[in-house]
Amino acid sequence: MIVMTNTIKIKKGHGEEVAERFQKTKGIEQSAGFVRMEVMLTEGLEDYDELKVSTTWETKASFEGWMNSDSFRQAHAHRGNNQSEGGKGKDGGGERIMLGSQLTTHRILVSREAAVSS
Repeated sequence: MIVMTNTIKIKKGHGEEVAERFQKTKGIEQSAGFVRMEVMLTEGLEDYDELKVSTTWETKASFEGWMNSDSFRQAHAHRGNNQSEGGKGKDGGGERIMLGSQLTTHRILVSREAAVSS
């Protein structure tokens, strides 16, 4: 299995606003090989907010299949036009909320779950 992590740098104070967008399903759950998605807000940063959007996949080919799917294209169709995705922010100054992002790939080598207590 692999985990794909998109680390998104966001203007300070807008991290939770951007994270809310991931509450609505956009079809990733039906993608072959998809296991789960987690959206995490990094704590303790002073200059900007940071989200880590991690998706777990059975194989890298599964992830690539989703990246090339209509579902992916539809989910990202308004990128750059939406204020939460880099368009002009609410502050009226035309400043972008999205400051940048970086995608990283991680192979899962060890995985452990909580023990079941009786």
